[in-house]
Amino acid sequence: MSPAFTPTVAVLLVLLGVAVGAFGTLVGVGGGFLLAPVLLILYPHESPQTITAISLAVVFVNSVSGALAYGYQRRIDYRSGLVFGLAGVPGAIVGVLLVGAIPRKPFDAIFALVLFAVAAWLLLRTGRGVVSPHPHGAGAPRELVDSRGRRYAYRVRLGEGAVFGALIGILSSLLGVGGGIFQVPLMIGALGFPAAIATATSQFVLVIVSFVGTATHVLNGSFAHGHGLRRTLCLSVGVIVGAQIGARVSLSLSAQTIQRLLAIAILVVALRLGWAAAA
Repeated sequence: MSPAFTPTVAVLLVLLGVAVGAFGTLVGVGGGFLLAPVLLILYPHESPQTITAISLAVVFVNSVSGALAYGYQRRIDYRSGLVFGLAGVPGAIVGVLLVGAIPRKPFDAIFALVLFAVAAWLLLRTGRGVVSPHPHGAGAPRELVDSRGRRYAYRVRLGEGAVFGALIGILSSLLGVGGGIFQVPLMIGALGFPAAIATATSQFVLVIVSFVGTATHVLNGSFAHGHGLRRTLCLSVGVIVGAQIGARVSLSLSAQTIQRLLAIAILVVALRLGWAAAA
């Protein structure tokens, strides 16, 4: 049975949404990588399907708010983002259909292992430095000038990005994280995006992928039980505010700082979730 939904719970969920929205937008991953495991810990008796449905819906709201803020800063590579987002659409649907078949304990363990792997990979990449974007490398040329006059010249390997996008779409809906946790490290470490452009473009990709995943959850009846819709609305109010805060703060952080923050946050959440799965 779901815990009672009280005004106090509603306020706490809004505050949680602000924190998740701010940090998720700051590092460009939509906040789902924090929200989903936190919800798993807060609601140990809910099914993975319900948890991922709530998280993915909140990721969608967060990504819309974040993408609007980053769009105003002119840091989104829309052409690349559209390719990656559309490539992830089929996988987003498949992920929603798969999550209903996984029991809760194995789901927690899988989630923790995935987070550990991403954190370890990102920390190793950070230690060696990011890929240096170069306008004369392989891939489609891109050049952006943001609202502060900073110029970014780089090349994008769209084919590789589309393949990654298709796989990320499955993990996005399966785990309820929106996919940004995988998208941003790959865009920075494997596809040659500048960190500032990767975090912003990832928010745009998340709008597409998380919308499709959320719509599939709605059609699948994932919000029909407990207080899923109320929780989603409260968290969404918070992430709208938090996303604007995160986008502003990101302007003052370096690429390596963003990567380290992302890796540390993922590692902390993975440890907590792994402990809960083993209990």
